[in-house]
Amino acid sequence: MPRPRIVIVGGGFAGHNAARTLYDTLGDTAEVVLVNTTDYFLYMPLLPEVAAGVLDPRRVSVSLSATLPGVHCVLGNVYKINVLERTVNLRTQEDQEVSLSYDRLVLAAGSVNNLLPIPGVTENAHGFRGVPEAVYLRDHITRQIELADLTDDPAERDSRCTFVVVGAGYTGTEIAAQGPLLTDALVRTRPRLHGQRIRWLLLDKAERVLPELDPRLGRTAAKVLAKRGVEVLAGTSIDEATATGVRLTTGRGVASRTLVWCVGVRPDPLVEDLGMPTTKGRIVVDEYLSVPDHPDVFACGDAAAVPDLTRPGELTAMTAQHAERQGRLCARNVAASLGDGERRAYRHHDLGFVVDLGGIEAAANPMGVPLSGLAAKVVTRTYHLIAMPGNRLRVAMDWALDAVQSRQSVQLGLVRSPEVPLDSATPELPDNKPKS
Repeated sequence: MPRPRIVIVGGGFAGHNAARTLYDTLGDTAEVVLVNTTDYFLYMPLLPEVAAGVLDPRRVSVSLSATLPGVHCVLGNVYKINVLERTVNLRTQEDQEVSLSYDRLVLAAGSVNNLLPIPGVTENAHGFRGVPEAVYLRDHITRQIELADLTDDPAERDSRCTFVVVGAGYTGTEIAAQGPLLTDALVRTRPRLHGQRIRWLLLDKAERVLPELDPRLGRTAAKVLAKRGVEVLAGTSIDEATATGVRLTTGRGVASRTLVWCVGVRPDPLVEDLGMPTTKGRIVVDEYLSVPDHPDVFACGDAAAVPDLTRPGELTAMTAQHAERQGRLCARNVAASLGDGERRAYRHHDLGFVVDLGGIEAAANPMGVPLSGLAAKVVTRTYHLIAMPGNRLRVAMDWALDAVQSRQSVQLGLVRSPEVPLDSATPELPDNKPKS
């Protein structure tokens, strides 16, 4: 009898954990295939530290082949899934078309930037969903400080030294907290900029920082931001963006050459093309992470509308914590559908969150216990080292070096602005073929 083939679409927190658990459970009795656009698992929680110059980009890029032995990793962009014929169609990085058949399908396509219909945002803002964006942002910030040092025009200097972050959620707050540490290091070696005002603005329509987390975490983060001079504009967003500034919803204009877009995420558009029921753009699944009327299809992570059994009537949040745990449970339920074990419902109790605010500052609430300062920093970094599937020693070494050495203040020039468009959810397909 041929081995059943299980195809997993997406190599993020959900897909990576599903692939590893499936192979650990089924071994060589099944063929596990993971389809991903890159050959690495991206540990996104540490991306702000890449942008701030603390971590090398390779530290957050964990090799799939090294951490998933026994799993067949296929590089490509999935553009069509036919659930009736049980096929997944993708294009490789060299534009070769590949069709994979499957016996079981796990949809873990993840999420992309959440775009809003605000004039100029798509053209002038940059998101923060991957290594290219983080590397570009670090170069861009460095470039603005260098150009500010060259000009004698006070207005231009002020605009280049003003950095706007929209979205005071998890990612936006960390970027706004880490940013001043980077710009302070850059200005320190440039005497002409001594005394120059460096502005960091953090905007959000919500009335507080980290609105989706415990208010105590938000208060801790707000204190750190205030200490570093970050201007938090609660209840405020932007109405328009240009290459030289933004217009706030209050009507005030802010001259700036930097706009970082961190206004949440939305499920990958691939989900919309499947012809399956969705809610809020996410695939409808039951508590076992199975798609109704499609017993051979499962979904987990940001792409799945998983019912939250701890809060009846609500869906689980689109967080790495949920994605990681759903990926593991989804794998066990897929194995159960093949006769190995029994399926279980997804039920998750919040274990707390950690927010790294740069330097020795952090905010954490492990098991509901609020922590700040050095204690929170220890908990935060310990959590990340445990959660990462690889590169732990290299990450720890970068942290140690950052603690005793000044940050490198050079542009790498590897990523240009056109290569990191904000609307990166629908990459152009070869030969202009439409997605279907």
